[in-house]
Amino acid sequence: MASDEAIERRMHELRAIAPQYARAKAQVGYLEEFKKSKLAMLMKAAEAHGATSAAAQERDARCHPDYLTLLEGLREATERAEALRWELQLSTIHAEVWRTQEASKRAERRGYGT
Repeated sequence: MASDEAIERRMHELRAIAPQYARAKAQVGYLEEFKKSKLAMLMKAAEAHGATSAAAQERDARCHPDYLTLLEGLREATERAEALRWELQLSTIHAEVWRTQEASKRAERRGYGT
């Protein structure tokens, strides 16, 4: 059985994780939107350097080191957000299991008349 102190300690940890998850999720959203802007900026730069078709501009933009760095940052941000999301999910599952176990214990005690 989990002690009240252990439960409170875990709740404190979860209260700390929730804002971290929110920041990580916001970072993913920002990078997803910025990726579109960065692609447009790099396509414009490619056009200035002689790429006349949109396909050529996009090709040059997508292989540009700045774009690839942005994609790496997006990958890392997504990984962080997902790790935090799963930590919160697992805590919810743990709480549900604990609740079920406690209900089973109460039912068993009632069955024995205690």
